[in-house]
Amino acid sequence: MRQNKYLCVFIVIALAVVGLPITEANSEPKHKPSSPDNYAAALHKALLFFDAQKSGKLGKKNRIPWRGDSGLQDGSGLTEVKGGLVGGYYDGGDNAKFHFPMAYSVTMLSWSVIEYKHKYRANGEYNHVRDLIKWGSDYLLLTFNSSSPKIHQIYTQVGGSQPGSTTPDDHFCWQRPEDMGYPRPVQTTTSGPDLAAEMAAALAATSIVFRDNHAYSKKLVEGAKSVFAFARDPGRRARYSTRNPFIEPYYNSTGYYDEYIWGAAWLFYATGNHSYLSLAINPGLAKNSRAFNMTPDLRVFSWDNKLPAAMLILTRVGLFLKPGYPYEDMLNTHHNITGLTMCSYLRRNKGFNWTRGGMIELNRGRPQNLQYIANAAFLASVYADYLNATGLPGWYCGHTFLPLSVLKDFATSQINYILGANPSKMSYVVGYGTKFPRHVHHRGASIPRDKTRYSCRGGWKWRDTSTPNPNIVTGAMVAGPYPSDEFKDVRTNYTYTEPTLAGNAGLVAALVSLTTSGSVGVDKNSIFAAVPTLYPTNSPPLQ
Repeated sequence: MRQNKYLCVFIVIALAVVGLPITEANSEPKHKPSSPDNYAAALHKALLFFDAQKSGKLGKKNRIPWRGDSGLQDGSGLTEVKGGLVGGYYDGGDNAKFHFPMAYSVTMLSWSVIEYKHKYRANGEYNHVRDLIKWGSDYLLLTFNSSSPKIHQIYTQVGGSQPGSTTPDDHFCWQRPEDMGYPRPVQTTTSGPDLAAEMAAALAATSIVFRDNHAYSKKLVEGAKSVFAFARDPGRRARYSTRNPFIEPYYNSTGYYDEYIWGAAWLFYATGNHSYLSLAINPGLAKNSRAFNMTPDLRVFSWDNKLPAAMLILTRVGLFLKPGYPYEDMLNTHHNITGLTMCSYLRRNKGFNWTRGGMIELNRGRPQNLQYIANAAFLASVYADYLNATGLPGWYCGHTFLPLSVLKDFATSQINYILGANPSKMSYVVGYGTKFPRHVHHRGASIPRDKTRYSCRGGWKWRDTSTPNPNIVTGAMVAGPYPSDEFKDVRTNYTYTEPTLAGNAGLVAALVSLTTSGSVGVDKNSIFAAVPTLYPTNSPPLQ
């Protein structure tokens, strides 16, 4: 009764706010997306950005000639981690390793492989993207005691800076990663359910990608279960970034109930344990995360807000497996809200402002918007593929039935904007096309390979020069234009020209979803390999 009470309240609120009842349609032929142009070429480049961001010992497989070994002393003072915290990825144009967006990026890359493995294979990128994912997951396993079923702390970040710092650190210094000589402190938390649940999602999703490597997949699953148990510990429920001056100004988390849903859903797919699904659709988590509240900000998928994506992968369960009681009602509600989210992205529904040049403003007019539109494009594209795979030719926005082509058109319009169909006629993906940013806010790309080790301040001349970067950081999607569609190719203004892991992860996912190489649509069944029949079980509930 309590579940039904919450369910009714949430549906009434959502439909009253948006006024767009959603129903399923099961007639009309399947939609065949039109053939996109050059998404495969952009995909090849976008993946290379992750190679450029690698920290640690690169070895003979290094694809970026101006990058070398770096960060080999990271975490060397930690007695709990043999060999320190070597590896992982630098986040953007500086040399910090932020574990929250890094884990999110691993989840996104893994999700894209799970859905579109056939497309990665057809484009010759399957082994490459798996290597990139493993580079991240191997590092995440170092950030907590992944061999123990019960953990007490997580390393949350390596390097970074406090705002306004004038001492040598990752922001004040302008140095290649290979030349860092300043202290790189390690941040640690004994709480952090948001970070822990995102790490659980990353490891669980990665375990599905590597099911052909049984030992490694099992190690990832055990790590995911351990770190998720840490996330759910009632005594550890404080946001990982709270009052940490090295994290809060940069990757501040606004909550953790969305990560609970996200992490539990991925653990369900990875393990088949019904208890994780029951937790993911628990009405209490929906209430605390405001999952069914149609506030526009909550419809924007990002490294901080997992709600739209979490509800989409739960929608996948309902669409493909069609389970009955006790899952059906809440899964249908997640599906309905997912449909409403998609409606909010459409220009005709005025859920968000749009620029005159055709970019949806998911960041409320603030800068660095491209990462959010890449994510929205991916969600729309994969949702269309889910509906198509289950014989549904579209969905309803209000009383208007819309075909799947509307979702794909939205996705392609936003990715095309990123790739050059914008007022500046500029590709915001470095190296794609003939006109792209040449003054990317990126330390390694801006300093020439002249065998000179520039000091902390000595590198400022490369930061401040008006000449183009000597090294092209291929595939990097920069922060992008302002709401006026205006873009300034200025190295010193990171709000225009800095790329990030999280932004590129969404871009890669969107691009692979839109390619036609390897046939259209998602891999319907592989994700369910560990999932048994969804009937009521006697599994103990997760607290």
